[in-house]
Amino acid sequence: MFTLAHISDIHLGPMPKVHWSDLLSKRITGYINWQRNRARNFSPSVLNKLAAHMKSAHPDHTVITGDLVNLSLPEEIERAKRWLNSLGDGNDISIVCGNHDAYINGMLEKAIIAWQEYLVGDDQTVVHNNDSFPVLRKRGPCSLILVNTALPTKPFDATGLFDQLQAERLEKLLSHQKDNCRVILIHHPPYPNATKPSQILIGEELFRDVIKKTGAELVLHGHTHRDTLNWLDGPGSPAPVVCVPAGGQAVGGLKPAAHYNWFEIEAEGIGWNITQRKFGYSKRDSGISQLDSIKLL
Repeated sequence: MFTLAHISDIHLGPMPKVHWSDLLSKRITGYINWQRNRARNFSPSVLNKLAAHMKSAHPDHTVITGDLVNLSLPEEIERAKRWLNSLGDGNDISIVCGNHDAYINGMLEKAIIAWQEYLVGDDQTVVHNNDSFPVLRKRGPCSLILVNTALPTKPFDATGLFDQLQAERLEKLLSHQKDNCRVILIHHPPYPNATKPSQILIGEELFRDVIKKTGAELVLHGHTHRDTLNWLDGPGSPAPVVCVPAGGQAVGGLKPAAHYNWFEIEAEGIGWNITQRKFGYSKRDSGISQLDSIKLL
């Protein structure tokens, strides 16, 4: 059995000191949102306890589907690197970036370089920017395929982009990895009506077309901060698409409290057996416990 842990939308806090010059951009809207909303609803102690619980379970691999930071300030990116190092190294952890990691022009590239060991593929080719994706990382029986949807956008816009070039590369990768359990990591939800128009994935129909042609065993995403399970049509059985609540979300907020997903993956005949277990906080209990168990495949 191979075990895979999934967390997302870390929004690592507290916010470092922000200079007025840092706010002469889209960052001003994100900073106001942090002060009014996220600073009250996200808790570093919640994240630390969740991460410690997950780490103590010793998953074979851990994946993080974006939004490690808030305003993509240089100090935030370096702090996130130290936080990743505290969880493990690039052999044990894979990440993709989210829209907050690419908040303004040039910062996605800086984040990718800073977090390189958690993004680089098996061929060790340096990942530079969006043109480097998708990336393949084989771990145990799994082919982890990292897709990038993060890009800088205008104020009040948190959309992602999945373009034709990445779709063509993803289709080829998925076709070549059919003997393995294919797990796609992506930040934005790749299906319609997942969120409001200002937060959608542009090109999600391209993603769905790829899965319909090639199939996939599991798609993991973040962005919505919700506990959801959806399905995408494949050439045989549909592919489960799973989101996990934000890693630092405190109990009692508008969104579900923080938890991580735990996937148990086993070969079964010519297919795969995948069970999802949810661990996290509930409204009735300040501790971390198993919340649910679902057989996906």
